[in-house]
Amino acid sequence: MTTASTTDAEQFAATNFDFIIIGGGTAGLAVASRLAENPALTVGVLEAGVKAIPNDEIDIPAYSGRPLGGPFDWHFQTTPQPGLGGRQLPWNRGKVLGGSSALNFMTWNRASKEDYDAWEQLGNNGWGWQSLLPYFKKAEAFHPPPPEFKDNHQASYNERSEFLGEKGPIHVAYSRDFSPSHSLWHATLNQLEIESNPAHLNGSNTGVWTTIVTVNPDTSTRSYSAHYCLTPPSNLRILTKALAQEVILEQHGTDSEWTATGVRFTHQGHTFTASASREVILSAGSVQSPQLLELSGIGRPDILAAAGIPLKVANPNVGENLQEHIMLPQVFEVDPSLPHPDDLFNEEIAATAYEQYLRDRTGRLTVLPCSMAYLPVSNVAPEPIFHRLASKSQALTTYSPDHKSIQADRFTRDKNLGQVEYVFDLGNWNPTFTPDPSDGKRYCSMLQVLQYPFTRGSIHIRPSNDGSPSTAAQPPVIDPQYYAGPHGEIDLEIMVQGARFAQKICGTKPLANIIPAPASPPPSVVGGTDEELKKWVVENTITDWHPVGTCSMGGRAGKEGGVVDERLRVYGVKGLRVVDASVMPLHISAHLQATVYAIAEKAADMILEDL
Repeated sequence: MTTASTTDAEQFAATNFDFIIIGGGTAGLAVASRLAENPALTVGVLEAGVKAIPNDEIDIPAYSGRPLGGPFDWHFQTTPQPGLGGRQLPWNRGKVLGGSSALNFMTWNRASKEDYDAWEQLGNNGWGWQSLLPYFKKAEAFHPPPPEFKDNHQASYNERSEFLGEKGPIHVAYSRDFSPSHSLWHATLNQLEIESNPAHLNGSNTGVWTTIVTVNPDTSTRSYSAHYCLTPPSNLRILTKALAQEVILEQHGTDSEWTATGVRFTHQGHTFTASASREVILSAGSVQSPQLLELSGIGRPDILAAAGIPLKVANPNVGENLQEHIMLPQVFEVDPSLPHPDDLFNEEIAATAYEQYLRDRTGRLTVLPCSMAYLPVSNVAPEPIFHRLASKSQALTTYSPDHKSIQADRFTRDKNLGQVEYVFDLGNWNPTFTPDPSDGKRYCSMLQVLQYPFTRGSIHIRPSNDGSPSTAAQPPVIDPQYYAGPHGEIDLEIMVQGARFAQKICGTKPLANIIPAPASPPPSVVGGTDEELKKWVVENTITDWHPVGTCSMGGRAGKEGGVVDERLRVYGVKGLRVVDASVMPLHISAHLQATVYAIAEKAADMILEDL
């Protein structure tokens, strides 16, 4: 990134911006870059993290996961979760230029057509599959795999150009090399009558497939949102290490609407104010966008009063409607003769792999998890249990009628939607399973992820303890409500049945040929009762880092049902939008980044249309 893209705080504060974007992450940099394509506009970005280009921990595919918990992470935690036995979970979020797109595991997929159409059914016009497809394509540059990958790795795709982008800033491709277990994945699921899906980006992701990743195949490095701004124009200015404290709202006249006119931020211990003549765009993510709205006086009156924040715009939906993919990592023993990620703990093997990577951009350091399947609950749960779960979903009363109808409709047998995701990979992915390294065993993991959680949580600013107002430096209160109440009972039952099916997958040949035994849960739990397995699920559930919904689009319900309208404008405030995953009103069956880029691309077009 050139020095023209960064500036110091005093210069930033003195600039007359048309737009200021809070958050230089997945969505924020995409929006900023597209707005700055208009040379008549001056665009500023405030990012709390640092610039980390280049950085091996971020760039090298096999190192994905290493930055979690490090200096590029916000280090958020949930509140103690009664549904998880009182455990608190870490909620890793990217604190670096590029945001969480610099920390994620690089999976690139889209949800099924019905997921996006559901947003439009809520009254959010223009947010269905057909309207979003051009923006998925605009963000991506798809690189077709070598012909032999189709036969050797099931790296299939639909060659029809109307589904794949070719010129976007985010490079997407199949991995250069694959885990030795991947050759068994499709055949195993096919044995269970789960068909391979060669066109999983085309509006239906159900079935088994080999995932595409956000890696530039020419360099074998991560492709992420910072690459939108590698050669920024002079009218785009980015300030790193800048923590936004609040959106400045002004009111002209006693009865007039509030207007966003700028941002107050801190940089290296000093406080500054920057002005935006057109709009402030909040792209701080599902955790911090609601936090900043509340710090700015927009939100639930009692939450703001407890935090010492003067109320400007009352909206009880800010920070509510939190939906998060729930993940369960099961661990199995695996054939120790297979090449394994743990080999890289050997300094000699690691050095050789690094040399190969630098020399020709191939080898172990290009391998990423790619063995995936998305299945309906009807594939996972026995018939009587499926019907019981469907009846429970129909009986829920706390959703709005529109939300309830869509959520329950996803549970009908004829809906071919990926309600449970499975990812198989070598290595131990369970943070609660810590085997003795001296036992000489190697492990693999089956990750199962609930895609349409019934549970709804919240994210809010902290109440004041000493009478002083809450600040952006204080982490928000994150309460996902895992497995809580009647909604959580449904989620938990699905996860228990999903765990049984995961054991079935790993007990089916040819995958079973490399798996001697289960490790976590142990054989005693695998062969035990549902109650014993349920206890293990509660003790081992973790986050999949996919929170959405905390500043959701209100649709036809308007301010009564959300925080922003279908053009992502905050209700009750002029010149303020939210552009990130928090605007999704209902969760989707997919990893988030491709959809977040599409939201950002669409938002940029809408903002330019509204000039």
